[in-house]
Amino acid sequence: MKKIKKIIQIGMIGGLAAVAGGALAGCGSNNDNSDTLNQAANAQGAFVIIEETAPGQYKIKDQYPSDETRVVLKDLNGTERILSKEEMDALIKEEAAKIDNGTSNLTKDNGQISSGGLSLGETLLASAAGAILGSWIGSKLFNNQNFANQQRGAFSNQSAYQRSVNSFNKAGTTSSTSSAKKSGFFGGGSKAASSSSSFGS
Repeated sequence: MKKIKKIIQIGMIGGLAAVAGGALAGCGSNNDNSDTLNQAANAQGAFVIIEETAPGQYKIKDQYPSDETRVVLKDLNGTERILSKEEMDALIKEEAAKIDNGTSNLTKDNGQISSGGLSLGETLLASAAGAILGSWIGSKLFNNQNFANQQRGAFSNQSAYQRSVNSFNKAGTTSSTSSAKKSGFFGGGSKAASSSSSFGS
């Protein structure tokens, strides 16, 4: 009887190790852009600062998880204002139409971008706020390599991009850990996702 218990224990440990190894391998194969978007989509919200760098061209200066989604726009004169939900929805809807028509810079490779930069709508959609508010068009973007490249390039510099990836990955780990405690180790992804997205509602 003791031998059978020992074999069962070894089998369980081996099985858990295989599951953990598979999960780690899966995580490693995803690029940072997809991770950021996926974490943002599961976050409660995002605080994003977008700055105008040239007339009609914008960059993401900073973004991090927040209780609610807010986007601060800083124009060329240095004036800052918060974009309204209506403005953001309109920009995302307009950008979705461009994606469908194949005219969005988000889905073109770098060599095809004629304007030299992203519009406000494109920059918004490349941000975490866009991933949250425009989650309904995510399927058109998540597996698009050009979008992954444009999203990285939408930041004012590489350190701002990396800071964003780290903050959303950290927030995603925290929320998934608390969800796992509530739903159990094998408590399905949809259950965990629904419990994490219901905080603050």
